[in-house]
This record gives sequence, C-alpha cells and structure tokens, in this order.
Amino acid sequence: MDIQAEKLEIMKMLLETDNPGILNSIRKIFEKELKVDFWENISTDQKDDILKGIEEIENGEFVDYENFINKHK
Repeated sequence: MDIQAEKLEIMKMLLETDNPGILNSIRKIFEKELKVDFWENISTDQKDDILKGIEEIENGEFVDYENFINKHK
C-alpha cells in the first residue's frame, strides 16, 4: 500500500471512531512529533557557548556554587 492510500485508510478509521481515547492518543502522537528540539532554534554563537561550557565542566574548570556565593556575600 502506498503512503497516500495508507493516509486515506487512517483518515477513514479516524472519521468513523467515536472513541475519545483513540483520538487523544493520536493527538499526543502528533503533538510529540511537532515538538522541536531547542538546539535547532538557537544561534551558532549560543551553541558554541553551550559546548564551551560543557567542555569547561568536563575539564574541571568551574567554581562550586557554594564557594561562588560565599565569595560574593
């Protein structure tokens, strides 16, 4: 079965059902598919800054939160 025939078959089943559980499940599937990864929506500079921060943490180049707060009280 080709993709267009498959779509038509699914639409037919969707139109014929009165089961709210099925409709809700289908809605959740589509909503999940429509969510976009934030990484795709940020600039190259922002990505570079995040990656640099991760690298610094991995190299132990960070200050513990408590130490930072204590120094700035």
